[in-house]
Amino acid sequence: MAKLKITWRKSAIGYASNQRRTIRALGLHRLGQAVQHSDSPVVRGMILKVRHLVEVEEVGE
Repeated sequence: MAKLKITWRKSAIGYASNQRRTIRALGLHRLGQAVQHSDSPVVRGMILKVRHLVEVEEVGE
């Protein structure tokens, strides 16, 4: 199964609280941090909600 590397690129200050909570739910705690998640519809939905704040790339396993 493919993995996704999600990097937090833009601050969530000034955005809706549900977007800030989505950033936290992805496991991101500080700007510039990157995490890896398995590619699933749930993770894709979370990324879609904060796509303007993060950078996503597919990583082979």
